[in-house]
Amino acid sequence: MIDRMADAGGNLRLRRNGMKLRPEDTYLSYYDVCVTKEDIDCLKGDWLTDNNISFWEEYLEHEELLKNPNNKVMLLRPSMVFLLKNTKDPLTLESALPDVKKASHIFLPINDCRNPSIAEGGTHWSLLVVGVSDRVAFHYDSLSPANCGEAREVSKKLGVLLRFSLEFSDLEDTPQQDNGSDCGVHVCWAMKHLLVKRLLAVEREKEVQMSLRGKRVDATGYRKEMFKICEGLRKKASRRLGSFSYPLPDVRIIPVLLTLPLAGYI
Repeated sequence: MIDRMADAGGNLRLRRNGMKLRPEDTYLSYYDVCVTKEDIDCLKGDWLTDNNISFWEEYLEHEELLKNPNNKVMLLRPSMVFLLKNTKDPLTLESALPDVKKASHIFLPINDCRNPSIAEGGTHWSLLVVGVSDRVAFHYDSLSPANCGEAREVSKKLGVLLRFSLEFSDLEDTPQQDNGSDCGVHVCWAMKHLLVKRLLAVEREKEVQMSLRGKRVDATGYRKEMFKICEGLRKKASRRLGSFSYPLPDVRIIPVLLTLPLAGYI
């Protein structure tokens, strides 16, 4: 028996019935990001992976930024930020990175890993948001000041690419996490809040309040929301696949069983 699976673009993939997904197996293919079973399992309460953060940026680009085609907001992927942080001369990366000089604002997820040989390394995520025209860099750290040094370093190197220095500000009023694993969730929450509720909610050239003072983050609830979004995209892809008219003998769609607490994630 063979199961039929699809990605968010409707591309057909086949998997033999009864075979459990391995951690590295694709759970959802969404534009340029393949979310694995391991990534989905991390939404139970573990430290979010680079791929979790990349998916969230991809999702925000296609579901939020495309609604505002005139915006010039840039969301750099974790791999790009890591490369920028660990390269001595940032100018050597100009051909490998998007043209940051064309952006109005740049979002950069910061990871404290310094060893490029360790996959998914590091112990903490934070968020750096750069206002290019104002030449400022705001750092949001849910375990302040854990990543202040890394964020300041990225800010300096981004300034080299922009051809001017950035005024760095570590925002100490950023909502703080209450455990050791929710830093990535705080980054995803802050990214969407600052993007949708602040930058895209005001007219261009008007002043935007970028402080998160007084905000509270329901990390558990946000994990559920991110998981629900992944599930919704999978179901959407399956419905699109189900509309194909050509016959596929002995093929059916079944849900992939996950080791998630049903009461919390359904």
